[in-house]
Amino acid sequence: MSPCTVLVVEDDRVINQAVADRLRAEGYAVVQAFDGPSAVAECSRSRPDLLVLDVMLPGFDGHEVCRRVQAERPVPVLMLTARDDEADILVGLGVGADDYLTKPFRMREVVARVAALLRRVERASQLASSSTGPLTIGDLTVDPGTRRVHLAGTEVRLTPTEFDLLVCLARTPGQVLTRDRLLADVWDWADASGTRTVDSHVKALRAKIGATRVRTVHGVGYALEPEA
Repeated sequence: MSPCTVLVVEDDRVINQAVADRLRAEGYAVVQAFDGPSAVAECSRSRPDLLVLDVMLPGFDGHEVCRRVQAERPVPVLMLTARDDEADILVGLGVGADDYLTKPFRMREVVARVAALLRRVERASQLASSSTGPLTIGDLTVDPGTRRVHLAGTEVRLTPTEFDLLVCLARTPGQVLTRDRLLADVWDWADASGTRTVDSHVKALRAKIGATRVRTVHGVGYALEPEA
């Protein structure tokens, strides 16, 4: 089996090369880009399995890269940001990023996130092929087979991570799932270091399906309510 291809997009050439070298050492095929336009062109040319994408880029930024790439085909994106700001993070999630890391980061964390994202893609494909049918929660319908969501008959466009999070909640409506459980089931993380990632994705999901549909149990986790 050929190795997965990762496109590393970072204008700082030292960081770009360090990430690329580490991923190659882990067995991935790696291509590199250093600005927005070349990143989009490289995506079309090499069709990578995953992007490691910096937000601040020459030409146009990582958010615009993500928009253009996702409009062509779904690709998992690990976004790198220098700002640990919720509004910035939500913008990235809104344009299709699946996960994010705040600079400075450790290389082993990049490797772990890349591996987890690729495992999720494989698992999502397996779940779609084995799906027994749509999940209906009130006027919300979630179909794991087609990866489509309808709210009161109108289709709702979700990012891949938002969809996986919604499916996880929809399988047990009304039941509270802890952040650790969601991290394990949706992000495939073995530790609780990414609880803010869960919170950010829940906020983005609420903006699309309604704030009252996902109930917060403070200090514990979230539940999908059968009725909004």
